[in-house]
Amino acid sequence: PEEVEESSTESKTRDTEQEIQLVVVDVKGEVERPGLYTLKFESRVNDAIVAAGGFTAEANQKSVNLAQKLADEEIIYVAHKDEDISVITAPNSSVVATQTQEESQSSLVNLNTATEADLQTISGIGAKRATDIIAYREANGGFKSVDDLNNVSGIGDKTMESIRPYVTVD
Repeated sequence: PEEVEESSTESKTRDTEQEIQLVVVDVKGEVERPGLYTLKFESRVNDAIVAAGGFTAEANQKSVNLAQKLADEEIIYVAHKDEDISVITAPNSSVVATQTQEESQSSLVNLNTATEADLQTISGIGAKRATDIIAYREANGGFKSVDDLNNVSGIGDKTMESIRPYVTVD
């Protein structure tokens, strides 16, 4: 069998195609220049923060994972140092509030079947609240409507308002 070498034109074309893969991210919060930034496909959160002029003096730098790879349409939110990030951080998420619109619309959590881990993917639900939600569900034979969350200890109107778009009852 004869080996066929790739022509340099084909190689250059493929290199050019790889170079033009870009992501657009929305950097918000405690950065010098919040806004939309277009970066290379393999960029990291750190690259987006640098593009936005870096952290402000008021930034909670622990609120972001600088090593995380960026995804197109991602929101990178840098919290204020006095902000309660437990309210806006989904556990196991390395960047605060990083869901694309598509993901947040298609991934409703069913209150009657969700595990603690499922519940903790919702911004504002930590381990304690997830445990309380499941305890309520087991004690009351499930949720008849999303409004039943108001009966769970620790969930008030403000929390209810923030989590309602992410939950459902089937």
